[in-house]
Amino acid sequence: MARYLLVNGPNLNLLGQRESAHYGRDTLAAIESRLAVLAQDAGHELDTFQTNGEGALIDRVQAAGHEHCDGILLNPGGFTHTSVALRDAMIATGLPFVEIHLSNIAAREPFRQHSYFSDIALGTVAGFGAHGYELALAALMRADGAA
Repeated sequence: MARYLLVNGPNLNLLGQRESAHYGRDTLAAIESRLAVLAQDAGHELDTFQTNGEGALIDRVQAAGHEHCDGILLNPGGFTHTSVALRDAMIATGLPFVEIHLSNIAAREPFRQHSYFSDIALGTVAGFGAHGYELALAALMRADGAA
């Protein structure tokens, strides 16, 4: 059994309420619930965490490195384009992770096209809406040998 952590950054608590053309209509709770079932059906455990605060996000990522976590699913939200500190925390844990974006950030505004995480992630899933979370979990399980 593997243990994974799903981490969601700022404003993702507003999924289902904001900019549905970019982010879809699913709520974060619905996404987390579906992912937990998929992980459980595969014999694994999934913890979830969402915060709007960069410091809390960094603290949770650092804690994962000490909790026998096998990998992280990360949607850094707006911190994708700004947070060197979160990037450093991801590197410090040494844990494999998959970067997730609901929208295709490469097709968005120029400032959204750069990620501080893509080059250190196992891979990036972007542009598939809420389904991207399921794709990311499948990819992380496969990379971990737990699929």
